[in-house]
Amino acid sequence: MSYTCLKYHIMFSTKQRRPLIAPEVLPRFCRYLGGMIKKQGGQPVEINGPEDHLHIVASLLPTMSISGTLRDLKANSTNWIHARFPNLKEFYWQDGYAAFSVSPSVLPRVVRYVRDQQAHHEKVSFEEELKWLLHSHGVEYDERYL
Repeated sequence: MSYTCLKYHIMFSTKQRRPLIAPEVLPRFCRYLGGMIKKQGGQPVEINGPEDHLHIVASLLPTMSISGTLRDLKANSTNWIHARFPNLKEFYWQDGYAAFSVSPSVLPRVVRYVRDQQAHHEKVSFEEELKWLLHSHGVEYDERYL
């Protein structure tokens, strides 16, 4: 028997960080992404974001790779947006993502952080947030690719 607790905080942005995720689209979009995660065997915990990027907190199975899961989420959600919102034909996701493991002891704090994204981004830009997350997780990065 194998036992795992694989919770992640994942973040990715719209192409060129264009503000295309309108507040009226966001709840349906988050439900769709949560359903996709469940369909792959994972468990969504919290999904939210401002108009130019999303945060996902989810439990994933050990057989689910982060890169494969996000490839499928991005491709399918782009198609979903295009099919349901014809005015968003220019919607695409940026290449790449940030993903961090989350221990059970800090999970409530991370969930609260994701839930409060709209208020958070009234004060902090995407780039500042990403730099802070990368730094706090000890991830080296090249500023040219932020």
